[in-house]
Amino acid sequence: MGHREDLLEGAKRCLLQKGFMRTTARDVVKESGTNLASIGYHYGSKDALLAQAYVALVEDMADAFEGGEAAGLTTEPGSVERFREVWSNVIATMKEPGSPWRLSMEIIVIGDQMPELRDHLAKAQQEAGRGFIPLLMGGREEDVSGDELGTLGMFYVTLMTGLIAQWTFDPKTAPEADRLAEGLRRVIEAATGGGAP
Repeated sequence: MGHREDLLEGAKRCLLQKGFMRTTARDVVKESGTNLASIGYHYGSKDALLAQAYVALVEDMADAFEGGEAAGLTTEPGSVERFREVWSNVIATMKEPGSPWRLSMEIIVIGDQMPELRDHLAKAQQEAGRGFIPLLMGGREEDVSGDELGTLGMFYVTLMTGLIAQWTFDPKTAPEADRLAEGLRRVIEAATGGGAP
């Protein structure tokens, strides 16, 4: 690995150990075995490096959202069953020891103090919405329209953010996927005149 990759891996470990606010450039350098100048050369700033490290941590969990490469999703795209299956997989990643999702709550709290980090991750959030659509509805990421991203994609990102908050704040009362799917069924019934929830 070169310095760029070493920095990214070191930053990922630092984030999981210390979070955004407590991780210093020197921490990353020590963890990666590189030097301070490498951060600026490869990433521009420590905040940009930490943002990319966070995105990489989230991407590392992408297989879990689909049930892992070997298992894959087994339900019909666009169905309530697919909704339950995907969110069950997502919630499982929130229960894992050392889950990086708590970092999302830190970003929300410190966003004003680290605007470069916030801006970089706001763009990554858009891409997360683009990834959720084919995962839940079928199709391909490259075919997701701007309108779909702004509506359906942001709906899923909002649900994800709420779940992260609940699982971080109080895991004992945070909803499991079955409860979310039942809530969705009731919303659909009410919206389509299929009966009161």
